[in-house]
Amino acid sequence: MKTYENLKTAIENGICTITINRPDKLNALNRATVQEIGEAVKEANEDKSVAFIILTGEGPKSFAAGADIKEFIGLTDEQGMAMAKAGQDVFQSIENSSKPVIAAVNGFALGGGCELAMACHLRIASENAKFGQPEVNLGLIPGYGGTQRLVRSIGRSKALEYMMTAEMINAQKALELGLVNYVVPLEGLHAKCLEIVTEIKTKSPFAIGAVIRAANAYDGTSKGFEAELTEFGKCFASKEIKEGISAFLEKRKPNFSEKV
Repeated sequence: MKTYENLKTAIENGICTITINRPDKLNALNRATVQEIGEAVKEANEDKSVAFIILTGEGPKSFAAGADIKEFIGLTDEQGMAMAKAGQDVFQSIENSSKPVIAAVNGFALGGGCELAMACHLRIASENAKFGQPEVNLGLIPGYGGTQRLVRSIGRSKALEYMMTAEMINAQKALELGLVNYVVPLEGLHAKCLEIVTEIKTKSPFAIGAVIRAANAYDGTSKGFEAELTEFGKCFASKEIKEGISAFLEKRKPNFSEKV
């Protein structure tokens, strides 16, 4: 992968790890960093050697502690909307990645950092992780998709409470609310991500991509069911279903090879 100013990237055993590398700023998401995250995710999705993406932050304190507030000074309403649109587009590209994206949340995930974690398909948090959308303290609201993804993740009532009070919650509370999948000691964070990756690796890559697309279509209307029907049908055009059914009938483990 190419060299980035604000990120570190590494590919090993089919896993692309993207690390936000601004520890002196608690990995705050300035506009350049958001843009680089989008570029790195796109690069990983286009790399045939990559099957999974892990997003994390450098150091033991922070995944991403919000946006770079200095960049907000003097913005007009049109400029504010343009900045939010650029962030939404990047985070949408993460959510729409056909390759599973796991957030390894190693500390603060506040504001844009919480929004970034929610854009990932799975979230594994260290015990010291903290989550929150504190934008109202600045006279703002979440602008990178947080008002939508938090409601979808924990329900409208609790989402409104946390966005209106700007309350920060710990990892255990996030687990209870369903905001994260697992909470583990900081030193075991990467290992837990690898454990999940190892399990998903045994499944059909084509079907995993279809699950992501169908789940992303959920909006409480018939749209989600229609997307499920489409993706279900597409599975029958994939060679993966033949291997999966054969393996089941022959009482052996399937050998999936098709890429997502």
